[in-house]
Amino acid sequence: MPQQNEIQCPAEKSPFPARRLIVDVPTQTLSVREGGETKAAFPISTSKFGLGTEPGSYRTPTGRFVIAEKIGDGAPEQTIFRSRQPVGQLEQLGGGEDLILTRILWLSGSDPENANTHDRYIYIHGTNQESAIGTPASHGCVRMKNADICRLFDWVEPGTPVEIRA
Repeated sequence: MPQQNEIQCPAEKSPFPARRLIVDVPTQTLSVREGGETKAAFPISTSKFGLGTEPGSYRTPTGRFVIAEKIGDGAPEQTIFRSRQPVGQLEQLGGGEDLILTRILWLSGSDPENANTHDRYIYIHGTNQESAIGTPASHGCVRMKNADICRLFDWVEPGTPVEIRA
């Protein structure tokens, strides 16, 4: 049960039964697509170190992916995750460093060149640095505003295709 000051992500069923996600690095947007039509779009932040697939590079990989795992279902908005485990609330723990918040969509690469994506722990996730959304600022992951990742999390399932375009 949420404590008095916790913000809850409202549960929302997907209005998009056959969907895929497109991350457009030049425009720093993530689009929910159904067929050839954009159903929703969100500002995001990709890596400040550029694009690439090298382990330890902190770069955002490009190509085709799927959502391998969804982590954080039912957690309050602004829950801090470390090693994919909830450790507390941003309000309670604070923190100026780059944090993974609210929800995690863990990606797995579908192309030979990005097959290491899951092992690199590349996620789509919420952030404590929402003011940087819209510019490359992450350490390889795709960051979203916390309210946006709550919505997106409920609209996708493991296996949902994701494309990250340069």
